[in-house]
Amino acid sequence: MSVSASFSPVPRVARLFLASGGLLGLLSVAGGALAAHLPDAMFAAPSGRTLAREAVEMGMWHAPALLAVGILLCVRGRRVPLLLAGAAFALGVVLFCGAVGWTGVTGQHLGPVAPTGGSLLMLAWLLMAVDGLRR
Repeated sequence: MSVSASFSPVPRVARLFLASGGLLGLLSVAGGALAAHLPDAMFAAPSGRTLAREAVEMGMWHAPALLAVGILLCVRGRRVPLLLAGAAFALGVVLFCGAVGWTGVTGQHLGPVAPTGGSLLMLAWLLMAVDGLRR
C-alpha cells in the first residue's frame, strides 16, 4: 500500500513550534506540581508560591498558542507574521515566565526581563491577529 500523494511533510519551522508548544505544556504541568507541593521554605516570600503559580499559568496559556502557530504554518504556509508570532511567543514566555518564577523562588527581581517578555507576548498576539486578517 502506498502513501497518498496528498500528504506533504510538515515544514521544519512548524515542527519546531509544535515541539516547543508540547515542551512548554510539559514544563508548565511540572512547574505547577512543584508550585503546589514544594514546602513553603522553598519560596523566598509568602507571595512566592503565588508568583510561581502565575508563571506556570502564563506558560500553560501560551503552550496552545505555540501549537496553533505550528498548525497554521502547516495550513497557511510560511507567512512572516506567523513566523514572528511564534518566535515572540517562544522568547516572550521564556523571559516572562522565567523571570516571574525566579522572583517567586529567590525573591530577586530581574529588572526589565519580565516586562520585556510580557511585551513580546502581547506582540505575538497582535501578529496572530494581523495574520488572521490577511488573505
